[in-house]
Amino acid sequence: MFPKLRQDIKSIIDRDPAARNAWEVITCYPGFQAIMMHGWAHACWKADLKWIGRFISYLARIITGIEIHPGATIGRRVFIDHGFGVVIGETAIVGDDCTIYQGVTLGGTSLHSGTKRHPTLERGVIIGAGAKVLGAFTVGEYAKVGSNAVVIKPVPAGATAVGNPAHIVRKDDNARSAQMFSAYGVTPNGDDPMSKALHGLINHAARQDEQMERMMATMKAAGINCPHMPECDKLDSAELNKLVE
Repeated sequence: MFPKLRQDIKSIIDRDPAARNAWEVITCYPGFQAIMMHGWAHACWKADLKWIGRFISYLARIITGIEIHPGATIGRRVFIDHGFGVVIGETAIVGDDCTIYQGVTLGGTSLHSGTKRHPTLERGVIIGAGAKVLGAFTVGEYAKVGSNAVVIKPVPAGATAVGNPAHIVRKDDNARSAQMFSAYGVTPNGDDPMSKALHGLINHAARQDEQMERMMATMKAAGINCPHMPECDKLDSAELNKLVE
């Protein structure tokens, strides 16, 4: 038990520049306290002491503002940062080295007792503040979920999901960069596929305008009269691309 707690404390100090020492983490970090109390509740739950497990988790919610069902499986070095309002359901599985911020829900959408109803987070997943991950699917290793996203389907390993409903904005195939810590699941310079598609359409339309102008100039040089294209009808691709950004 104590080696695991030492690992948890070290992981918090590594990921939170505000954490100054182990004593501060133990006494002032509700995420650490919630994980520790969940260990007690989970042990009771597995020993078929269901009510005691639920009561410990209830006390943990009162003390920390974090609700973790005693049936949930929590891995090593999991960091719940700030933590207030976090809810983790009964059949949820949180892998090693995951980071969860305040207001996150790992919830279930099924009412069938005894089945897997809640999500599985694989190693190194980061869930941003206010995000909701709902359903019995898997969020792959080192994936990131942006703040306030609503995830209702699997997220591939190394990907970043944002929005409501969430969509993939970045799939990082580079294992090293995918494993880099990213606070609140924010990935710098992430490419939104919708923005990329709009940029592509705008640039394609601008190239078509240029081709039309060259064709009209060629026809005019050949003595074929063509109506002049009004200035106001020309596509301002630079301005449109700024609007998309």
